[in-house]
Amino acid sequence: MRAVGRPIAETLSGYGARDAAEAADVDRIRALVAGAEDPWLRSIPLHVTASALVVHPGTGRVLMRYHPGLRSWIQVGGHGDPGETAPLGVALREAREETGLVDLVPYPDPSAATVLQAVVVPVPAGGGEPAHEHADLRYVLATAEPDRARPEKPEAPLRWMTPAEARRATTEANVREALHRVEALLTAAG
Repeated sequence: MRAVGRPIAETLSGYGARDAAEAADVDRIRALVAGAEDPWLRSIPLHVTASALVVHPGTGRVLMRYHPGLRSWIQVGGHGDPGETAPLGVALREAREETGLVDLVPYPDPSAATVLQAVVVPVPAGGGEPAHEHADLRYVLATAEPDRARPEKPEAPLRWMTPAEARRATTEANVREALHRVEALLTAAG
């Protein structure tokens, strides 16, 4: 394994998949990390991304972003920039860029970020890119200033929703599963 993949491998080292489908996705991600020169490269058909479900613990809401290409409400996140290797760092940067929130911290424990979900998702062709897959590592990040959320661009609005509202708003089954997990975290902490 090359150094660029080491932070991903370390992130997944203690991760416990919740079902057989997620275990298969984790195995695919580990194989990618073990074999790819750079698992973050967008030019390979399966590459790593990192994302986050942003929550406001005080209200139990989650911030969703409308994705025009998918025509659905999903979490924030995306691709690593050149030189980035830490999944949490990518998720934090992407979340800050896409929401304008600068106070984001891992939730429920700011000192010990853990992956909420590891999932391989198909991405349809678009924007000059062929169909491909994202090996997405998802985190939960919290803000204390929900009213400061601002969309990165007008065609990708943001909306605070309860987890139940967010599940109804998304067309993505993997995002609905992530929202169930977020709701359980918010309930346990509340």
